[in-house]
Amino acid sequence: MLHINDLTYRIGGRTLFEGATVAVAKGHKVGLVGRNGTGKSTLFKLITGEIPADDGSINLRQGARLGVVAQEAPSGADSLLDTVLAADTERAALLDESHTATDPHRIADIHTRLADIDAHGAPARAARILAGLGFDEAQQARPCSDFSGGWRMRVALAAALFAEPDLLLLDEPTNHLDLEATLWLESHLANWQGTVIMISHDRTLLNSAVDEIVHLEALKLTRYAGNYDFFEKTRREKLSLQAKARSKQLAEQRRIQDFVDRFRAKATKARQAQSRLKMLERMEPIATVIEDKTVSFSFPDPPPLSPPLLALNDVDIGYEPGRPILRGLNLRIDMDDRIALLGANGNGKSTLMKLLAGRLGALNFEDGGRVVKSGKLETGYFAQHQAEELPLASTACEYMQGLMPDSIEAKVRAHLGRFGFGADKADTPIKNLSGGEKARLLFAGMSRGAPPIMLLDEPTNHLDVDAREALVEALNAFDGAVVLVSHDSHLVELVCDRLWLVDGGACQAFDGDMADYRRMLLDSRRERKRDDGGKGDGGDPRTDKKAERKARADARAATSHLRKAAQDAEKNVERLSADKRRIEAQLADPDIYSGPSEKLTRLQIELGRVVKKLEDAEIAWLEAEAAVEDAG
Repeated sequence: MLHINDLTYRIGGRTLFEGATVAVAKGHKVGLVGRNGTGKSTLFKLITGEIPADDGSINLRQGARLGVVAQEAPSGADSLLDTVLAADTERAALLDESHTATDPHRIADIHTRLADIDAHGAPARAARILAGLGFDEAQQARPCSDFSGGWRMRVALAAALFAEPDLLLLDEPTNHLDLEATLWLESHLANWQGTVIMISHDRTLLNSAVDEIVHLEALKLTRYAGNYDFFEKTRREKLSLQAKARSKQLAEQRRIQDFVDRFRAKATKARQAQSRLKMLERMEPIATVIEDKTVSFSFPDPPPLSPPLLALNDVDIGYEPGRPILRGLNLRIDMDDRIALLGANGNGKSTLMKLLAGRLGALNFEDGGRVVKSGKLETGYFAQHQAEELPLASTACEYMQGLMPDSIEAKVRAHLGRFGFGADKADTPIKNLSGGEKARLLFAGMSRGAPPIMLLDEPTNHLDVDAREALVEALNAFDGAVVLVSHDSHLVELVCDRLWLVDGGACQAFDGDMADYRRMLLDSRRERKRDDGGKGDGGDPRTDKKAERKARADARAATSHLRKAAQDAEKNVERLSADKRRIEAQLADPDIYSGPSEKLTRLQIELGRVVKKLEDAEIAWLEAEAAVEDAG
């Protein structure tokens, strides 16, 4: 589908790619990973032809359609549904022509092609995609201009998905999504039939939706079969083997040089010494393993305070008197709490965070609503749009000095050092910092007073995978309370042990873990689909329920057949799992990397195929089990 050959590209005197080569096969789903600033987004611009390469070539399969998410959020009076439908330019052009064509043969061709591309089913497909990304039926009929930039970027993503290009390029597709929409996107991309190259720092997405990883490092592109976890394991093993081989070679070089130095002057040994010297010159050097500097940071531990740190008693919150967004909140936060707020965007998670941060008060304060705080309580608040408010002309040190006016410069710099800002970065203008560095600067600012509660609203949007892992470690080492809103389920699972669900104008404890929450969302979507089907047929819901009960009764008559299918599907999963373990064991053998490259390539390709088959088999097994349960 895509071939990148000996690609070289430089910008502003800096080389981003030099002799980079990689191929992406048709139907493969690829995660493009690498540290921030290494050139991942630039590679997308090179693939789309937005910028030219200095050398090398980028070849897309002839006639293949390339799809990207529009950089400009759609706006105007067109409805969300119409905006997404317009992304299929062939369908739109054929429908327009169908109203004006007069030649009978051409009219027949148009309608044949419309049938081939399922043009009449397109509105339902577009509506499903929009619904998955968080837009209900009423919102889909509203104009794009009614929505904020973040929501309109979801529409742009929906349009790219709806167009179903042969090669889809996605650059951080979850940045504008909430957790619910992210979970839907994971499932949608996992079942995508086309070719996808995706830049993402979301480990869960890279584990569930891709079958290959392309790593951008040291100006090269290196392909690995499997998901992100397998890439990380394989790369670690390769680096370990490379380091051992380098040490062994250096020892051999020292031994030969010692022989040469000892016997070069002796006539009887001179020829042997000269021979070994030539051997030393011919020895191909093994590159030294240079690990990228990993960012680590730590939050200062707060002083202990008496419980509860913060409690809400019958509190209503919102922005206009008499129009609360959340009602009757009875919540409590203690020092050892790790809480994640769940719920779709627009349900009130950020509003609740503002109340906890003291930026909003109770609407019903005069009617008994109370916010009770521990004495001398301070909160650290990270809001997802704060980076836009940073003073770009100031340096990081100057910005922090403004937040810590009573502290000497050495203390300010020591606090910045906790978050990876050495002398060079501390004196760099904020406008020249990367998105991840700005996020770390905000972490430094919010934690300067060692607050006992940290409120984090989408803290990972600009952090790469390694920085996200550093954030996990820092939060787990922090001695205070954490309240988190994030679309990164990996972060939520590793940090939080309590889940609060914000939905229906209320916030209540969710009894379960993230796996339970995913199942709840899937069940809810299935229920909505059934309800939508009933409405579309114009039938009475009570009649529909009777029909469902009858259908289940009929299905029970075929239970034995369904159970047999489930058993066969389970055996297939077990067989493929065994194949996967066998191949992974072979790839874990250090000797495979020093042997013929053909064998390594064959095993990686075989693993990719088995992983894909295993995913399909697991889905088939789950569907068969679900059919048995429904029949029972």
